[in-house]
Amino acid sequence: MLNTVSYDGPDGVPLLIVHGLFGSARNWGVIAKRLAATRPVIAVDMRNHGASPWYDTHSYGGMAADLAAVMDQPMDVLGHSMGGKAAMVLALENPSKVNRLVVADIAPVAYSHTQMGPIEAMRRVDLDGIESRADARAQLGDLEPGVPEFLLQSLDMKEKRWRLNLDVLVAEMDAIIGFPDVSGSFDGPTLFLSGGNSDYVKTDYRTEIKKLFPNAKFAKIPGAGHWLHAEKPREFEAAVAAFLAMT
Repeated sequence: MLNTVSYDGPDGVPLLIVHGLFGSARNWGVIAKRLAATRPVIAVDMRNHGASPWYDTHSYGGMAADLAAVMDQPMDVLGHSMGGKAAMVLALENPSKVNRLVVADIAPVAYSHTQMGPIEAMRRVDLDGIESRADARAQLGDLEPGVPEFLLQSLDMKEKRWRLNLDVLVAEMDAIIGFPDVSGSFDGPTLFLSGGNSDYVKTDYRTEIKKLFPNAKFAKIPGAGHWLHAEKPREFEAAVAAFLAMT
């Protein structure tokens, strides 16, 4: 069973938050607390991340099954990047589990980019020799702005280990950047919310999106990139809250 962090809220359809690659439930703490003003919110650590169990696989079918196992009733689901793909597979394979779906800056397609850079950077860190997060930050080297700080949130300084199953994430990288062949469609309300400066959800992808999610709507947050929830948290939260409140 996945590790979960729950935020109490008024009675209503609960919201399940699913983080992206290298993330964790606690990355979403501020947004989760604010969204809990109108409903209960549950954030998960995905398999091979955070405090959740480690597995030998990291397939979207497996991740979707993990999510279904923590849902004791239909929920609204919000997923970012890898978490968005897992949430899409969940909705396609278990549509009765999902009320409304928010997919943050990802599409149901295979991508050509890789996420090996951050993994290689984490592997460079001499975990036995570091005395502080600053030591680890120095050893991570040059990465995109904000990425080292994000990765360090998954560093357990007490145990001198990453809370990420790096070996399996490497072995499964093709599956992570891909998307499985899933039949059927999810007819529920769906929002594809993207960063205005991101190219992860191209106009060309809308045909495939509409085939799988015929009631999909699209929105962009100006000035935000792929990490739209971190770059524009208030705007992101407002967009999600407005969509979930629609009748």
